[in-house]
Amino acid sequence: MSTQYTNALGDQTSPYLLQHAHNPVQWYPWGETALALAKQQDKPILLSIGYSACHWCHVMAHESFEDLKIAEVMNEWFINIKVDREERPDLDKIYQLAHQLLTKRTGGWPLNLILTPDTLYPIFGGTYFPPQPRYGMPSFIDVLKQIATFYRQQRPQVEQQSRAMAEALTYYLTPAPASKLESTITTAPLTMARQEIAKMFETRHGGFSRAPKFPHLPIIEYLLQHYAMTASSGAPDQQELEMVLFTLKKMALGGIYDQLGGGFYRYSVDEQWMIPHFEKMLYDHGPFLNVYSQTWQLLQKTPELATMKTESVLFQKIALATADWVLREMRSPGGGFYSSLDADSEGKEGKFYLWTKEQARNLLSNELYPIFSYHFGLTRPANFEGHFWHLHIYHEYEKVAKKYELTLDEVEHQLNQAQSVLWQARCQRQRPTADEKILTAWNALMITGLATAGRIFQRPDYIEAATQALTFTKQTLWQNGKLLATCKDGRAHLNAYLDDYAFLLEAVLTLLQVRWREDELTWAIQLAEVLLAQFEDVSTGGFYFTTHDHDRLIFRTKSFADDSLPAGNGAAALALIRLGHLIGDTRYLAAAEKTLQAAWPQLTASPSGHATLLLAVMDYLSAPQMIILRGNPEILPIWQAVCQQHYVPQRLCFAIPNQVTELLPGLMTRHPQGDAVAYICQNFQCSAPITELDELKLKLGS
Repeated sequence: MSTQYTNALGDQTSPYLLQHAHNPVQWYPWGETALALAKQQDKPILLSIGYSACHWCHVMAHESFEDLKIAEVMNEWFINIKVDREERPDLDKIYQLAHQLLTKRTGGWPLNLILTPDTLYPIFGGTYFPPQPRYGMPSFIDVLKQIATFYRQQRPQVEQQSRAMAEALTYYLTPAPASKLESTITTAPLTMARQEIAKMFETRHGGFSRAPKFPHLPIIEYLLQHYAMTASSGAPDQQELEMVLFTLKKMALGGIYDQLGGGFYRYSVDEQWMIPHFEKMLYDHGPFLNVYSQTWQLLQKTPELATMKTESVLFQKIALATADWVLREMRSPGGGFYSSLDADSEGKEGKFYLWTKEQARNLLSNELYPIFSYHFGLTRPANFEGHFWHLHIYHEYEKVAKKYELTLDEVEHQLNQAQSVLWQARCQRQRPTADEKILTAWNALMITGLATAGRIFQRPDYIEAATQALTFTKQTLWQNGKLLATCKDGRAHLNAYLDDYAFLLEAVLTLLQVRWREDELTWAIQLAEVLLAQFEDVSTGGFYFTTHDHDRLIFRTKSFADDSLPAGNGAAALALIRLGHLIGDTRYLAAAEKTLQAAWPQLTASPSGHATLLLAVMDYLSAPQMIILRGNPEILPIWQAVCQQHYVPQRLCFAIPNQVTELLPGLMTRHPQGDAVAYICQNFQCSAPITELDELKLKLGS
């Protein structure tokens, strides 16, 4: 890109904004400078929201924002503001809904809206626009000229449309108040969600929708935990587990998973999980690690599920390869994790990942190629743009073994060899660009996933990576008693959001169950206190997405539903319940209860869309079991392994060495006794101290 033009984006931390810093468009970041200029010059605002891994964002940038004629129109008639939706999810949440209300269609990225300079309400919206009329769409430049004329000549209509949008947003973004009758928290939405999800389940290929198909990881997490709840009551919901296993297997075998390098792409464009949009986002890899690791643990440690050996082996492979990919390709030198990998390389979507038959045949020996091509479908028609193959497992090991008269071990060995050859060749290609900004919320999800996988698979390297990421977050993004949302190259800024605090609180509690750090528990409490002080809606319950002192926007959102991320309100309620029971602070439990009550109308109207809140409902109705271990450092890991060997999602185990003497009042009564002692507590009541390991095993049913 030419650097002869420079606009106001040159000092930003977002790689997405920096990609536009030398457009001929006079872009501004969102802020007082641009907003004041729009008012002063009475120009409408062209708000363009995207992110660096977005393919169509790149297309529109190249076609329109680098075009001198289009830039000239934009600069003459508009104040142009470019926003990275990953740094400013507060803006994205509001204006995506506004676009949906304007156009009666779902949004996406790039999102392009025209706002009035005085109210900041949109009067026009769309996503991608071509530079010339095509696809049945007008050209971007014609759209801009028409809007500029409309704004100048039809001001009464502009003002009327702005008022209508204000009323619509208020209606859709104001949660319905819960009545006293509705606010009684029951198991009803758990049962309703189970029924809804069964109807949504796609029986042929797994997942919970037709194309485009997203992983819907909060739903999988809910099904897994709800299955555990039914199993503990003596009536395991086998169909519920089968939905989880089938979906996880289909994704693992599909093209949404990178069969050579590990890790998952954002979503699949087809029903078969075959062809993805090729960006890899950090935010879903922590949850992916959770569900694959926990499902493996369930299969391994439940005798009646021991026959599912194939799934067990596959899920372990996927979990470990996913964690290894994150550590290899997404980890910064300081220990934090980058945000994403681009969908494009060399200007083409997916080019880094695609193969031709000739490329594979030239790289592989005569022995390996037939097996590889049969396994990954190179014997079938090309599955990408008619010329390329994106690797997708068409024939599993058993069919390959039968066709080529090999043992399963021989098949695995040869396919591993072939994949290694192609992976090494792929590493020589021009790599997709990494978005190297580090987001607090997404790092927190990754910390949770790595800590979970590290504990389940006994991988100290994963635990150490999670610890380093948490240390990086505290040192870089925790300043003056508050979190910041993002950083790059050591520069942190932007007020943190609800997700940042809620996900990080969960991450700290997860890591504390792997190794004890008193200072981390203290930090968890500080995070919880900021949640209550800066985000809580004390009048009606729940948590706003932004702090009380955040920049004023056209609306302050309070959302309870999951989207591409788990709902911040659900994560906050769940973490506060667990922290409250751990340290005996009922304020946290009360805040969680009020959140569930505030969410109740939405939760009961569409329970499957609120899976994260459903996890909090389960913990609210049946308090989590807290096991506090005290003991000598060489003994504690043995006792903790006994407590954590099974998949029991509502059991938390914290192993505190005897030499730790400074504890919070809620934990001080768990005194050391000899080499090791266990306190099993629930609902603020603890059993008698257990000083024999065999007695502990008996008590836990191990």
